Amino acid sequence: MEEILTAAIPTLETRRLILRPLDLSDAAAVQEIFPRWEIVQFMSTIPWPYPADGALTFIRDMALPEMEEGTAWHWSIRPNGAADQLIGIISLTDEPDNNRGFWLAPEWQGRGLATEAANAVTDYWFETLGRTVLRVPKAIANVPSRRISESAGMRIVASGDRDFVSGRLPIEIWETTREEWRSRHR
Repeated sequence: MEEILTAAIPTLETRRLILRPLDLSDAAAVQEIFPRWEIVQFMSTIPWPYPADGALTFIRDMALPEMEEGTAWHWSIRPNGAADQLIGIISLTDEPDNNRGFWLAPEWQGRGLATEAANAVTDYWFETLGRTVLRVPKAIANVPSRRISESAGMRIVASGDRDFVSGRLPIEIWETTREEWRSRHR
């Protein structure tokens, strides 16, 4: 049964991106790109400084088992014209108040690619997985990520504080429902 769940995670394609299920073979590319302050500063459960085997450990010991259990869905983000080039990761999880997260290499930011990837996996969350609510926590200081939620029509439903790599920061939890999503994206 576990193998079937992993095999069932599809590759998603958008106008400019290919979202391929994360695989152990992605570890070297993730290790090369990921450990940058611009990427990790607003993440909460990342060891910092990032260890030399951090990507391998994350993919092997966390991401792949979660994918096999059907509790998380992780994709590498790749440009359509260069499908072998990993430029980020996007994930969905069954974790309360934390259903979607992503990172994109800084040189690929500012082009609407994170929004495109977020929309694709949000659609998967609602239409394929049949979930009724998507919640996403964000550091208030992470303005670009907040703009992605705003552009998707999400709203703030809670606030608080959380520990991030950069320290304890105020957060907001953003939410959209399946009905709200469908009214804006169908």
